[in-house]
Amino acid sequence: MTDFNTQVIEEFRANGGKVGGPFEGAELVLMTTTGAKSGKPHTNPVVYFHDGDRIYVIASAAGAPKHPAWYHNLVANPDLTVEVGTDKYQARATSVDDDAERDRLYANAVSVMPGFAEYEQKTSRRIPVVYLDRV
Repeated sequence: MTDFNTQVIEEFRANGGKVGGPFEGAELVLMTTTGAKSGKPHTNPVVYFHDGDRIYVIASAAGAPKHPAWYHNLVANPDLTVEVGTDKYQARATSVDDDAERDRLYANAVSVMPGFAEYEQKTSRRIPVVYLDRV
């Protein structure tokens, strides 16, 4: 885990899910996934969005050419721990495979955080959208 992520995670947990810096004002989730290769837990702060009562995340990696490691972990092991604010629970990740649904959710994310439009333009890969459903 990077020092940056460690700092964000510590700030998140110390302040009931609120952080400053580049994530100030964003809705942030901590996802603890199981490593696809290592089998070890990995915690990542990720911006999340709402779709009715469900929440979802976008595997943008800021428009990098490869999916983020946490996405590969969720494909291999879809069960994870989610922290939203002070609420911590078990969840199951489900990739949105329907193109129309994925595009609708991505457009919603762009309306909330316009930077996601730039991420999509920076990469040739189809950026995955993933639901995080409480189990």
